[in-house]
Amino acid sequence: MRFWAMVARESDGGVVLAREEVGDDFLGPGTVTIKVHYSSANFKDGLAITPGGGVVREYPIIPGIDITGEVVSSEDPGFAPGDPVIAHGYDIGVSHNGGFAEYARVPADWVVKLDGLTMREAAAIGTAGFTAALSVQELLDRGLTPGSGPVLVTGATGGVGTVAVDILAGLGFEVVASTGKTDAGELLSTLGAKSVIGRLPEDPEAKIRPLGKATWAGAVDSVGGKSLAYVLSTIAYGGAAAISGLTGGAALPTTVMPFILRGVALLGVDSAHYPIARRRTLWSRLGKDLKPQHLSALENQSPITEAESILNSIRSGHHSGRTILTVAGEF
Repeated sequence: MRFWAMVARESDGGVVLAREEVGDDFLGPGTVTIKVHYSSANFKDGLAITPGGGVVREYPIIPGIDITGEVVSSEDPGFAPGDPVIAHGYDIGVSHNGGFAEYARVPADWVVKLDGLTMREAAAIGTAGFTAALSVQELLDRGLTPGSGPVLVTGATGGVGTVAVDILAGLGFEVVASTGKTDAGELLSTLGAKSVIGRLPEDPEAKIRPLGKATWAGAVDSVGGKSLAYVLSTIAYGGAAAISGLTGGAALPTTVMPFILRGVALLGVDSAHYPIARRRTLWSRLGKDLKPQHLSALENQSPITEAESILNSIRSGHHSGRTILTVAGEF
């Protein structure tokens, strides 16, 4: 079988993403073969085409950490031809060829059968939206309820942030969205944000106090760095922050004060290696009670051949919402 793919190759000290016709050897090992309908654009995909990005183990590779499509063949009895599925995380797009191709092959225990979601909706949610849902679930498991008080979402125009705002608002929470994009207020309000504020802290040069005014019952943070340190200092007693990103830096300049004086919890969220049984359960909920209500408002759609320019936009911080990359019929 020959098929089209966007292949990333090292060239003259850089990484080039180009359309290529490839063969079965590019499918790689696995028990489920998928005809890809959609992938999506994620920051991690941007790193995959960045020299020294630190996510790809060996080139050439087909990027695309999200694979959404229909099963063509399966050696696993849990999947049959025609089943709509999504696969993401694990080694996909990192050391195992991903979704920027007409076909993909992965192990069955990386695959989720869609329930209550179309393939397009699943692609719009993707890894970023799943991470948002996982963050919300962590806060709910901690005991957070709409009556607990306002919930902060940082990096609110990003893939994780937009879906987190949508899900939290749909559950009845008072959501405060923090973003540096001054033109994002209308979008975030449409998604359900009660109020929209700028980046935190307001004065990026100010020294962060060990404990600030208790403001938030909880937070979904995809920024990290100094912003997260400020957020932790302003979470109310018994609150929690679910964290999944580091666009603001990997260092965390904080103290133990929020944790030992207010009982604040720092909840790390990893979607890449989340166990498959729990992953399938959460995806089922994303088609039901956790389903984002405004996917059409936050999604953009582009053909897979425009992936490189979109990923460059994400890396430079000029991108909002979720971008679906249409694969079927676009090569």
